[in-house]
Amino acid sequence: MAQDKGVKMIPSGRNAERVVSAEQLERQVEFLTDTLIKGRATGSYGANETAFWIARQFREAGLRQFGESWSHSFNVGSEIGHNVMGFMPGKRQGGKEMYVLVTAHYDSHGVIEGTLYPGADSNASGVVAMVNIARMFAKMKDLGRSYGKNLIFVGLDARERNSLGAEALWNDIESGRLKDPGTGETITPAKIHSVIVLDILGSTLSPIHKGKKDYLIMLSGGNYAYDLQRANENPGLGLDLGFDYYGSEGFTDMFRARVGDQKIFSQEGAFCVVFTSGITMKTNKVEDDYLSLNYEILKRRIFLIFHWLTKVL
Repeated sequence: MAQDKGVKMIPSGRNAERVVSAEQLERQVEFLTDTLIKGRATGSYGANETAFWIARQFREAGLRQFGESWSHSFNVGSEIGHNVMGFMPGKRQGGKEMYVLVTAHYDSHGVIEGTLYPGADSNASGVVAMVNIARMFAKMKDLGRSYGKNLIFVGLDARERNSLGAEALWNDIESGRLKDPGTGETITPAKIHSVIVLDILGSTLSPIHKGKKDYLIMLSGGNYAYDLQRANENPGLGLDLGFDYYGSEGFTDMFRARVGDQKIFSQEGAFCVVFTSGITMKTNKVEDDYLSLNYEILKRRIFLIFHWLTKVL
């Protein structure tokens, strides 16, 4: 029987999983928490090195920069913060362009009174999740797959300085300073479909249900929960999913509206989704080093978020 030449095969998202390994994730987190990086406090040498590293990851993934630089600077008191941004176009929709922001803050507490706070789970884990999701989408693009919405990946600075990086990003959008690298058109708040926040993703120390280390929490007010459940049916996933913060309505509302970079986006009226594995007894402590994370499960969380995003896009 002759093959129907009108049928176009759509490459499976499983192809993208091949570009990520647990060993690679561990090496990346180890670099971001190395003593030479000194905890990535905003304005420090380590934070600047991390910003350069994120830019290299974006460039190697084939993302496009906004304007003449990957870095967009803003004032943090007497210091300078840097948001690192990369763009991946979707299908052009004839004037109906929409954008999904995928963000992770890369700053941490740095060195305080001579003590290093490595910031592995908070939030090197979110950063490596973000850059590897970008690489996965780049793989799908190489295979000919495209999606209906544009992706903007952002490494945010100054989360630990009252989320000034998230505020600077939204100010750029609200003031009309952010232009689509492909069309040159202004990216307005009305064109932001959603903001995805990846914050604390690598630990297994605070499971949703006792004994189940392979879990993931999604805070979205119930939106897109079904899509996450469908994505979770992919072979090799089957994570234990939570859609609130450990059953507490008060803590769930606090996390979505008052804690982390998501508070900025939520307050500005943007639809925001938070992915996390929860605060642990090591969060923001000296024990939060690269050896404390579970990289096999971090890999599965990254795969799940990627497959979920392909449904949202």
